[in-house]
Amino acid sequence: MDRQMILELVGYFASLLVLVSLLMTSVVKLRIINMIGSFIFAIYALFISSYPTAVMNFCLVGVNIYFLIKMAKTERAFTFLPLGPEETYFQYFLQYYGEDIQKFFPAGALSADGADVACLVCCDTTPAGVLTARMVEEGVLEMILDYTTPQYRDCSVGRYLYGQLAQQGYQKLVVPSATDIHGAYLKKMGFAEENGKYVKDLREQ
Repeated sequence: MDRQMILELVGYFASLLVLVSLLMTSVVKLRIINMIGSFIFAIYALFISSYPTAVMNFCLVGVNIYFLIKMAKTERAFTFLPLGPEETYFQYFLQYYGEDIQKFFPAGALSADGADVACLVCCDTTPAGVLTARMVEEGVLEMILDYTTPQYRDCSVGRYLYGQLAQQGYQKLVVPSATDIHGAYLKKMGFAEENGKYVKDLREQ
């Protein structure tokens, strides 16, 4: 494989990253992938002596870094809204995101039957996440559903929600089982595996 072909492959790869970034529902992921793609494309442009293209892509890298830093420093205005499991809007939310929810949770999670706790987390006025859980003993919640909408999957909703539950006096969260994707998220959020379950001590919040 000669040098020219390698350069072309690098250019195609950079273009693919930029294209993939536009498919991201998470703004954070979009900017990170776009930044990487723009940086690689800028290096590619330098090698082929396309200096205007290189300058433009280095500028895009700078723009992405600026907004990533800005987002990291900005505290989102979340609101914790307790709801009854049978309330119309709550059921509408579960139905609207039902297909996406089933990618991460068993089918039974769409039903709030048996839930002692149900709440919605909003960012300003936009629904960002939902939780349903049952009380298994004093201070211990077994989570049925802990779902975040695609736009807010940067763990901020989870951190806020668990903090709110801790303030309400709950001491421990238990997830009986989880898919590989959800399990990886739970570990990232501080859950520990215990006898096949995922457990988080809210007193450490």
